[in-house]
Amino acid sequence: MQGKKLFLDKEVVRFRLSERVRPHNLYRRLAELVDWSFLYDATRGLYSHTGQPSLDPVVFFKLVLVGRLENLVSDRRLLEHCALRLDILLFLGYEVDEELPWHSTVSRTRQLFPAAVFERLFDLVFAQCVARGLVAGDTQAVDSAPVKANASLEAVLEKQAAGPAGPHLSGREQTPAAGSVLTAPAHQLRQLATGQRRRQGAQTGALGAQHEKARLLSNKTHYSPTDPDARISVKPGKARALNYLCSLAVDTAHGVISHVQADYADKRDSLHLPRLLTGLQQRLRTNELPLRALLADAGYANGPNYAGLEAAHITAWIPVFGQYKPEIEGFTYDRATDAFTCPEGKQLPFQKYDTNQDGGWHKIYWATCSDCQQCPRKAMCVPRAKRKQINRSIYDAAYRRAWQRQQSRWGQRKRRVRQGTVEPVFGNLIHHYGLRRMNVRGLAGAHKTMLLTAVAYNLKKLLKHRPQQQISTAMVLARPLLAAQRPHERHNRQTSAVTGPAATDPSVPRFLASATT
Repeated sequence: MQGKKLFLDKEVVRFRLSERVRPHNLYRRLAELVDWSFLYDATRGLYSHTGQPSLDPVVFFKLVLVGRLENLVSDRRLLEHCALRLDILLFLGYEVDEELPWHSTVSRTRQLFPAAVFERLFDLVFAQCVARGLVAGDTQAVDSAPVKANASLEAVLEKQAAGPAGPHLSGREQTPAAGSVLTAPAHQLRQLATGQRRRQGAQTGALGAQHEKARLLSNKTHYSPTDPDARISVKPGKARALNYLCSLAVDTAHGVISHVQADYADKRDSLHLPRLLTGLQQRLRTNELPLRALLADAGYANGPNYAGLEAAHITAWIPVFGQYKPEIEGFTYDRATDAFTCPEGKQLPFQKYDTNQDGGWHKIYWATCSDCQQCPRKAMCVPRAKRKQINRSIYDAAYRRAWQRQQSRWGQRKRRVRQGTVEPVFGNLIHHYGLRRMNVRGLAGAHKTMLLTAVAYNLKKLLKHRPQQQISTAMVLARPLLAAQRPHERHNRQTSAVTGPAATDPSVPRFLASATT
C-alpha cells in the first residue's frame, strides 16, 4: 500500500537537544576538546560592573569559529545557518526556542576584544597540538598570500601633498584622513609619473587609440577612504585589488599552523620575516621546542634575513633571488685581502661603503684609473667609464652560503617539503575556511580574522588525529640455521622464542614470526 506522510506542525512538549546530537558529532567533540573558561578572565576588564548583560564571550568565540569551520564570511548568513543546525545550537548552548544574538552584536563584540585575546586562544590550541605530538618544532615552512580587503578599488582617492603647515584641509576637516598624505620619496614619485606618461601615450589596437584617461594606481599616490589599511597589490595571473597579506608559519611534521599574522600587502615578503620570526620563536620557546631550520621561497631572500637567521643558529633554506650572481665572470675574489682581481691581473680593492636610494648598504670596489686606461680590455670591460667598479652587498658571504645550500641535493629536497607543507594549508584556508575575503576593516580586524581561521584549522587537525599503536615483533630462526648450533643452545632458543598456542600447533611453521600489540 502506498504511504503518504502528513505534516501537522504540532508543538513538541518533550524534547531534549542533547539527545538529538550524536556523540561523534564534530561540534559535540569540539565542545569537550577546548576549555573555554579562560575567556571570562581574559575579557572581564573590558566590561563595566553595571548595565545590561553582554553577549557571552564564550558564545561569541564559538560563533566566529563556526563561521570559519562552515566557510561563512557574512555574520548575517552565519546566524541564519546556526539557527537551522541542532548540533551548532548545542555547541553554542542555545535551546531550539531561544533567539540567537543579532549580527550587529557579533560585529561590535569583535571590535571590542583586542587581538591579544584571540592570540591566547590560538596559543591554547597550539599547546594542545604540541601535547598530542602533532608539532616537532625544529623545521618550519613560511609563506604568504594576499587576502581581499572589504573595500573597492574603484573608490580610491589620490593622496594630497603636505605643504609647509601640513596638508591642505577644506570645510570642516580638522585632521587629514589616515593615509591621505604623500609620504613616498621624491625619486619614487618621479618614477611613477614617468610610467603614467608612458602609459597614457601608448597606442593599442589597429586604430591607434590612446589611453588618455588611464590611471596608474599605486599605494604611493592613492589610498582607500573605506579601509585605509588596505593596500593595492597584484598577484601574477590575477587583477589588481585592495588586499591584506596573510603570513603563515607551518610545522612540517603534521602541517599544524604555528604562527599567523596580518601584514600590509604593499611590501615585500622579506620585510615581514623578522616580525614573523620573533613571534614564532617566542611561541616555540614557550612550548620548549627548538627551531633549527626555516623553509621559505625566494620572496623572503635578502641579506638581513640570511644574517639574522645565521646569528640565531637557524639554517635558512631560502633560495637566493634570481638576480644574484655568486661569481663575476672573469673576476676572482680573495677573501683574505678583500679584493677582486680582473682577467689582466689588476686588483680592485675595497674602497668604501655606500647606500642606494632605498637605503640598502653595499660595498664598492674599484681599480685605479691608470690601470684601466692602459688595459687592452677597456673597450669591452668599461667602454665609457674611466675605471672598473664592482658593487657587492655587505651580506655577500651570507648570500653565497645560502646559494650553495640551494644548489645542493638537500636544498632541492627542502624546496619540495616546503611546497608540500605550507601551500596546501593556504589552499584550505582560502577555499574551505572563509579566508577568501575579509568581512572586517583595518589591519587589527584582519589579524583577528586570520587568527580565528588558523585556530579552526588546528582544531580540525586535533579532532582528526589518531595516535598510532606500536607493534613489537619476535622472530623465530629457521631450522637450517638452528641445525648449526649446539643441541642445548638450539633447545633453549626454540623454547624461549615460541610460546603459547603457536608453540604447540603443528600447523604453524617454525620460521613464522609471532607478533604482539
